[in-house]
Amino acid sequence: MKSAKEVAENYMNVGKNKVSMPLWKMFLSAVFAGAFIAFGALGSQIAGACIGGTAGRIASACIFPVGLILVVSLGVELFTGNCLLFLPCLAGKITVSSMLKNWGVVYLGNFVGSVLVALAAAFGHTYGIIVSAAGDWRSVQDTAVSKCGLSVTDDILRGILCNVLVCLAVWLAMAATDSAGKLIGTYLPVMLFVLCGFEHSVANMYFIPAGALVASLSGERAGITCLQFLHNLLPVTLGNILGGACIVGGGIFLLFVKNAPAKN
Repeated sequence: MKSAKEVAENYMNVGKNKVSMPLWKMFLSAVFAGAFIAFGALGSQIAGACIGGTAGRIASACIFPVGLILVVSLGVELFTGNCLLFLPCLAGKITVSSMLKNWGVVYLGNFVGSVLVALAAAFGHTYGIIVSAAGDWRSVQDTAVSKCGLSVTDDILRGILCNVLVCLAVWLAMAATDSAGKLIGTYLPVMLFVLCGFEHSVANMYFIPAGALVASLSGERAGITCLQFLHNLLPVTLGNILGGACIVGGGIFLLFVKNAPAKN
């Protein structure tokens, strides 16, 4: 396993490659990442609803990490993971404007990928699996409504805690030297954040539209407006930035990069 200092040095080059990527490639990569997270969220939702209760919550947490494992394995662009770009930015390896450009393009691409999966699942009647097993599709709607009902403070704090774990998962994957280590390093922190009910902005780009779509196709109102969606998404995004960029990225910079002796 690589040391934290070695991973930090490696991430400087990773960060430069990320921000220098052509915009079309950055966006397309982000669409795939958003879709992968949505696949993990969809699978976790089906498992949780079909099993129900405490066992269902645990099953949901066990399934969800598949999304980030796919993201890490293929090296596609995920906004929450890219909050770590704050590290090479603090080190002067990339500019603030290039970091913000990457965040903006990737965030939009993640949104497109997540919503496309929600649309395909809703119109493809994928949630019929839940109806067959649990007899009621409303858990999909309930997830969306409950997320939109959180306070701004809850959204921010849960967003912070979520992306501390997500960025540490990315970090552990980079530290691993074999496939098994990368898989375990990615899996465990993400399973923990789902089990604890923390808030992930890209996952919510799937969960909330999915709840609204399923309710609409079933002829019922989900009680979710675009404003309510943003009421969740924006503070969660802020929390994700604070947790991933400031706490993890900034903390690693202070511990392992700032005032570190230069390599000969």
